[in-house]
Amino acid sequence: MIRAASIGAFGFIGMKNPQLSAISPLDGRYAGKVGGLRDLFSEQGLIYHRTLVEVRWVQFLAAHSGISDFGPLAPPVNDFLDKLLADFDRESAQKVKDIEATTNHDVKAVEYFLSQSFGEDADLGKIRPFLHFACTSEDINNTAYALMLRRGRDEVMLPALRKVLARLGELARATAAVPMLSRTHGQTASPTTLGKEIANVIYRLDRQMRLYTAVPPLAKMNGAVGNFNAHTVAYPDIDWNTAGREFIESLGLTWNPYTTQIEPHDWVAEYCDALARINTVLIDFSRDVWAYISLGYFSQRKVANEVGSSTMPHKVNPIDFENAEGNLGIANALLGHFSAKLPISRWQRDLTDSTVQRNLGVALGHTQLACDSLLKGLGKLSPNETVIAADLNDRWEVLAEPIQTVMRRFGIADAYEQLKELTRGEQIDAAAMAAFVDGLDIPADAKQRLRELTPADYTGLAAQLARDIEQYLGK
Repeated sequence: MIRAASIGAFGFIGMKNPQLSAISPLDGRYAGKVGGLRDLFSEQGLIYHRTLVEVRWVQFLAAHSGISDFGPLAPPVNDFLDKLLADFDRESAQKVKDIEATTNHDVKAVEYFLSQSFGEDADLGKIRPFLHFACTSEDINNTAYALMLRRGRDEVMLPALRKVLARLGELARATAAVPMLSRTHGQTASPTTLGKEIANVIYRLDRQMRLYTAVPPLAKMNGAVGNFNAHTVAYPDIDWNTAGREFIESLGLTWNPYTTQIEPHDWVAEYCDALARINTVLIDFSRDVWAYISLGYFSQRKVANEVGSSTMPHKVNPIDFENAEGNLGIANALLGHFSAKLPISRWQRDLTDSTVQRNLGVALGHTQLACDSLLKGLGKLSPNETVIAADLNDRWEVLAEPIQTVMRRFGIADAYEQLKELTRGEQIDAAAMAAFVDGLDIPADAKQRLRELTPADYTGLAAQLARDIEQYLGK
């Protein structure tokens, strides 16, 4: 009997290639593709952003005119604090984790890390009592996550999506006038152009990206239950509501004046919903391209030494679009959970959001992987205009629509019924359609136009719409 090897037999602990032992593929198989997000959303990234908020808060307090107990800070002190942030690295994060092993509190560990970093310096010692001053942990956390999500969107997600959008724009322009058969309900329908179908995706994607970009990252800095309780006891003469707003806005975030202990995460739900809509557009596109490849409308560039099947040598599979669809699905499952769960918290606070928020970067990571796969797949595509044209030229029944519409123009009341009798469920050739047109009682010039009409000509404004897509973007 063959026995399964134990985990220890594989030597996962301390192995030379930790990616082989990663549970998440984002840290294993795909680790090299999501490095930018790892810098933001890893444990080290979260600790760094918490540290940033703590440092900026104490600098803000020291500069406030109503607090003279330890400020303003001397330039060397400010420089020291700024350098702590600039030099923050894996070793710094590990020090915080070592402290957390004793405190069993991740945010308090950041405060202690900063305090220990001050050493015996007298000027820095004056700052110690004002580290984490009047803060609840959520003041630090909600602000850190707002910074992380904003950066994740602006520095990683939007650039990746813009690359996809740019590639789609190139493809739309190149195929603006390539006529192709439409399919509605999976059945033949009025012709379009390949470029126009891609332009549809471009417009949808651009619109959803603008909505995603417009989601304001909210944050709060108002204490244990959102009322500045401790602040007003310590410094009753300060307008803390204004001070809190000024601090949050100094970080490039939007002030939320009404909260419990936690910022309610409604904006995070908006952010996740907006990104999920983008992903849904891309899922729709991925499935359509997959189907067009299956029809032969697109050929895929062969990559030397790649294998399409372990047993069927001829295959060139649409794996990039399948990979994109799969990763977008995972991302949307997570984004949907974040949107539904995070705005809900029992009374003034429960901790169920804490573990959930730690997975925000996972959803962004799978979206980034999908964009990478789409770019790779789009780079391999080549429209097969011969196959597209042959398919369209084989479907003259699609001209039933324009013919019956012209018949209506000239007062033929049963135009639809006549074409239905001729074409419904039937595959009509050019000769049959010409014979029907010849028998129509309509003006000669109209009859001639219909006789000259081919499926490839019957695309309306599709080519123009494809070429004009740029003027509709960003509006």
